[in-house]
Amino acid sequence: MPAGFQQLGGETVTGTFVLSVFTAVLGSLDFGYNIGVINAPQKIIEQEYNATWIQRYGEPIPAGTLTSLWSLSVAIFSIGGMLSSFCVGFVSEWLGRRKGMLINNMFAFVGGSLMGLSKLCRSFEMLILGRFVIGLYCGLASGLTPMYVGEIAPTSLRGALGTLHQLAIVTGILIAQILGLESLLGVEHLWPILLGLAIVPAVLQMALLPFCPESPRFLYIVRCQEHQAKRGLRRLTGRQEVSSMLAEMKEEKRKMDMERKVSILELFRSTLYRQPIIISIMLQLSQQLSGVNAIFYYSTSIFMKAGVQSPVYATIGAGVVNCAFTVVSLFLIERMGRRTLHMLGLGGMSICAVIMTMALALLERVPWMSYISMLAIFGFVAFFEIGPGPILGSS
Repeated sequence: MPAGFQQLGGETVTGTFVLSVFTAVLGSLDFGYNIGVINAPQKIIEQEYNATWIQRYGEPIPAGTLTSLWSLSVAIFSIGGMLSSFCVGFVSEWLGRRKGMLINNMFAFVGGSLMGLSKLCRSFEMLILGRFVIGLYCGLASGLTPMYVGEIAPTSLRGALGTLHQLAIVTGILIAQILGLESLLGVEHLWPILLGLAIVPAVLQMALLPFCPESPRFLYIVRCQEHQAKRGLRRLTGRQEVSSMLAEMKEEKRKMDMERKVSILELFRSTLYRQPIIISIMLQLSQQLSGVNAIFYYSTSIFMKAGVQSPVYATIGAGVVNCAFTVVSLFLIERMGRRTLHMLGLGGMSICAVIMTMALALLERVPWMSYISMLAIFGFVAFFEIGPGPILGSS
């Protein structure tokens, strides 16, 4: 076997392939970082909002206004992500997977800069706008990254490599939680750096993407560029003979050309598409409405209300559990199947949610329930990463 090549799951893995996957999931890492970064410095940023208000209006900010501003600062990230996610299909077809990720990094650069400079400019509007712009970036990254990785991955590794998107997200969350400690960047004069660090993965991805090939599947099926697709396959696989892989794409393209394009309304009207589209929607809803985002956005507050002695460290503990069980899912997903893991994860999350609710309700009468609630939260996160978390990106 040539130097620089390794075997993984019976497939030859080249340096170009590893570089391409690593570069792509930097977008997922940044996504996770921006989910977790806003949690730890909440009190410090609220104090900054109050100081800015006093400077402008000569009086402390009303409690209701402060709550509204903070809620907007947190929620507008998701609004940006929701809006840009509608554009993933258009951007990926118009610019391509690689160039789409490259251009998308401009949103991260602008958003990170706005957040990082907000304290210097004494403007909470800049921070809120920065959260919105970085949300636009994350919405596109959450679609482009698994799309690119899934298309360049060998069929036998597609499930496992698909979960790397989720692994990078939870790693980003954990990094943000650790850097947000008061002993690191979670202090009054350093929190802008904490938020501004969102540009680092984006800059690194921009530097590495030119060395990564475009998705051969995109080049052949969408752009009909057979020569460029062959060249990309050779770089990714390390083989000169790629005719069998190209034949698979030709067959896929032939089938796609035979299928007529349908509108969104037709997807629901046609009996052929109705069941698959309903299953897809329910899978997405089961992930997004599971409540796990609330756990990570407000985990420190939840642990504080649960009576945990060191809520910040408990939050980091949840982040470690998050990462650990995402790695576990890497090994389980091809053995147990996506359906089994998804149902197992949702069932476990439901049980943990009931235990957590009961523990919080009994906390005043039974002090040791704080430990039960903490374990229930850890279990909730673990089951999410076994089931709903990585499943969608691995398909």
